[in-house]
Amino acid sequence: MIAEPLGQVLEATGYLANGACAAPSVTLAGSGASVRLPSFDPDAWWRSDAGADCRGAGAGLTVYFKYVDDPDDPEEAPVAAWQQEIWNQGFAPLLWLVSPERVDLYNGFGAPRPGDAEANLLETFQRLDAELARLDAFAGRLAMETGQFWRLEDRVGRKTSVDSRLLRDLGRLEHELVEAGLDRGEAQALIGRCIFAKYLIDRDIVTRRRLVKLCGHEDLAEALRDPAAAGLLFAWLRDTFNGDMFPSSSEPVPAAGHLDQVARFLSGEDLETGQLRFFPYRFDVIPVELVSAIYEQFVHFSAAESAGSNPARRQVVYYTPLAAVSLVLDEVFNSLTGEETVLDLTCGSGVFLVEALRRLVYLKSSGGIPSRGMIRDALYNQVYGVDVSEAAVRIAAFSLYLAALELDPDPQPPRALRFKPLQGRTLFVGDARTIERTSDGRAVLTNGPALKRFDVIVGNPPWSYQGRAGTASRRASNPGAPLQPRGQSLDFVARARDFAHDETRFGMILSATPFFGRSATALEAVRDTVDALAPVTLINLSELSGWLFPKANMPAVALLARHRGQRADRLSLVHAHWSPTGERSHTIEIAPGDVATLPIASWKRHAGLFKAALVGRRPDLLLLDELWEKHRTLGARLAESGTRLNTGLILGNRSRDATALQGLPFARNEAVAPFCLDLDALPAFDEGGVERPRQREVYRAPLLLVKEFMQGTPRPGAVVAVAEQDVLFTDSCYGASFSGTRPETPYLVAGILASALASWYFVMTGSTFGLWIQRLKLKDVATMPAPALERALESAAGRRIARLVRAFHRRPPDVADWEALDDAVFDLYELDDTDRVVVRDGLFRAGWQWKAGREQSIAPAGAGDLRRYADAFLTTLDAWLSASNRRRMRAEIYDVAQNEPHRVVRFVLEDRPGPSVVSVTEPGGPLRGLLARIGERTEVRIGEALVGTRELRVHARDEVSIIKPAARRHWLGVCGLEDADAVVRDSARGGRPA
Repeated sequence: MIAEPLGQVLEATGYLANGACAAPSVTLAGSGASVRLPSFDPDAWWRSDAGADCRGAGAGLTVYFKYVDDPDDPEEAPVAAWQQEIWNQGFAPLLWLVSPERVDLYNGFGAPRPGDAEANLLETFQRLDAELARLDAFAGRLAMETGQFWRLEDRVGRKTSVDSRLLRDLGRLEHELVEAGLDRGEAQALIGRCIFAKYLIDRDIVTRRRLVKLCGHEDLAEALRDPAAAGLLFAWLRDTFNGDMFPSSSEPVPAAGHLDQVARFLSGEDLETGQLRFFPYRFDVIPVELVSAIYEQFVHFSAAESAGSNPARRQVVYYTPLAAVSLVLDEVFNSLTGEETVLDLTCGSGVFLVEALRRLVYLKSSGGIPSRGMIRDALYNQVYGVDVSEAAVRIAAFSLYLAALELDPDPQPPRALRFKPLQGRTLFVGDARTIERTSDGRAVLTNGPALKRFDVIVGNPPWSYQGRAGTASRRASNPGAPLQPRGQSLDFVARARDFAHDETRFGMILSATPFFGRSATALEAVRDTVDALAPVTLINLSELSGWLFPKANMPAVALLARHRGQRADRLSLVHAHWSPTGERSHTIEIAPGDVATLPIASWKRHAGLFKAALVGRRPDLLLLDELWEKHRTLGARLAESGTRLNTGLILGNRSRDATALQGLPFARNEAVAPFCLDLDALPAFDEGGVERPRQREVYRAPLLLVKEFMQGTPRPGAVVAVAEQDVLFTDSCYGASFSGTRPETPYLVAGILASALASWYFVMTGSTFGLWIQRLKLKDVATMPAPALERALESAAGRRIARLVRAFHRRPPDVADWEALDDAVFDLYELDDTDRVVVRDGLFRAGWQWKAGREQSIAPAGAGDLRRYADAFLTTLDAWLSASNRRRMRAEIYDVAQNEPHRVVRFVLEDRPGPSVVSVTEPGGPLRGLLARIGERTEVRIGEALVGTRELRVHARDEVSIIKPAARRHWLGVCGLEDADAVVRDSARGGRPA
């Protein structure tokens, strides 16, 4: 039973409804669930991924609620101590402290300061109706579920979280040790031993009394300052953990000066200033997954620093965030028994294996308390890993030992915790391609003459491109298999198949490049993988590259296979959108609307459908199909005119003669602007040689130039210009010479490529644009559907396009000019009103590839956005109703406050003929009351259904209410078209909320 003031606050902010949890994401203390924090005992909590704490660390967010009678009494409310525990846990952005008079909100990601709780106080709200309404809009359940909180509050984020702070401090400590003369590998081993010892002591696995018996000191920092005592402690660690974690090369005990530096760190001394400070880390609170993940990231970042420009070393420095690990394992472990075996052929520091071990133990114990024997059985017999780096394998053992101790219900006495060695038993150093025969000739991962088969294969294999020589070497090692031309992640999937049986589940993070590329070789490799592992789900993580894999030079995709009862002839596709929540909290958001399916036969018929199905919606696919059916490609149309797109010259090594090009105006990348090429300002080319000069005819006027990189302003799209004089251009542009054609032809093509239609097409099908860089490849441009150019110039629309573009070369287009161009292109392609809605929204979606456009996509939808959505929705329903012409639809847009986390539009079927109408209506109070009234009328518990970024269609007799998060991306016209189709389908089934 919670205190009445707390209950009132939680009711007012949507966490409770009539005294009960309003959604599965909310938990009350005493309900069977618990929070492991030593002195902080919350009364309730909200989790963004409810239940994940039972299976593994999860990557969700937690908000804690605590009631106190007197928040200003440090005896009753030791807020600074609570903050330290919450901060060390690493997953809680907010602490709510509720008292009879007020609600204090604290930043859970803010680094704690001893005795200074106010340092992380975000805001205080009085327990008054108006103030609670403001609190609800700021951090109520719906604001947290939809990510509205992160749009409104910029002081909370991972930059100050425990993992970021500890990583930074450990990096500084390692740097100081190396500067003091310690080998980098030995420095990392020393830090690892000390972190592990600190973990054992903080968790009371090694009590202070036991520490005195081991080395004569009751404090770890003091033991490190005594080299003899440190030697005794390290010997005990090595004996208990069999040397897996600590290589023999780290003996003898490091010098006293190096030990003293670590002791100073553990005592809270600032290694840069020498001043004592508060040591904020509590290893009795920090989750073991976070410890191992931090250590992995620390070691990998150090490896990256030491690797310099050496490609062979750069391939091993990628770190797999817990968010990505949880995303994969939550899926592949769905409905398993806990008796399965798991393999990671590129295990690195073991993050996948640690999380797999947790889930296996949870399943084996049916969610109860596991026995030590059960944990050890899973550790020794069910999780296997391989890596080329001995250091990585050593850290994997470290991580797994920590996880086993964490899972142990009573890790005492220490002498009973001795582990068997993992290296050489379940963890192996070697190349995944040849691991079955180690360098010393020993057979591993085999059952007699055959390879061992595993039930689950996971991992994040290397993505790196190792040049032509590396590609040739990979192909030679497996000549019968289709291999991707750049990067190597699919090679590891192919190798993993050797260790799989027919029902093995796969969950791997891969480079997205081959999946979206237009290379025939890459497509063959991708399709071979999908055919072999069907049914397959692919999760596009490209939009998250900025924070998920910031050091990688390729976008990412998660491949999940055989993990659910799906149809083998269909691909399940999931697009993880960028959001401020993910960017700042490092969590991955996936809404039901982000999931689509694509028949594999359709994908094989046209490769462009793959990306469109991921990033687009059903109306996008329908329009693409229509355009592909009606038109040949632009490349084919250029060929009909006797030309083609070419890449410009490459200056490079100057190895080929270029004297024939001397004297021509030379347009470098920066000289080409939208509809603008100032020939008089171009320098004359004077180089004697270039790496690739191209043929002289490539530069013949009139010349269409298309810039490789697209523009974000004044509006997103391709940068095109026409030169009426011969011009040299570099490989940062594509060019087509229209010598011998009608003078208007290049202007026509330029208008098509600069239009909203082209921007939409490139977002839907481009191999890099819309994924991670604003770049067009030549094949992207060449595959765009285009009408016959000569015939187009005979049409009024074609001539209008050419005239407009000629005018744009004399003066920049304004907003009206751009709209005129788009309308002319729409007329040329004979697009109807529905198609134009799709394309204009595509132009908006193209803008999401730049920061300003991304921020516009998550800005709250206004009345104009909702009206466009409603108009598009009614376009479909009007066509459906027009057959009888007896009824019409009325759309009601509820004018909720701008800061509300959802928007609502109601569509009512009326018994009267005529065109449908749209009106704006007052909601009659706050959003919460509106949702309650809709729920009462439709007998749907809307509060429970609105979890995360879910979108609802709530049906009643002759009406449907659409409820979605407020972000503009949910209220596009193309969404209205798709939602209307869904409503028609719902009606055919009898109507039900979805």
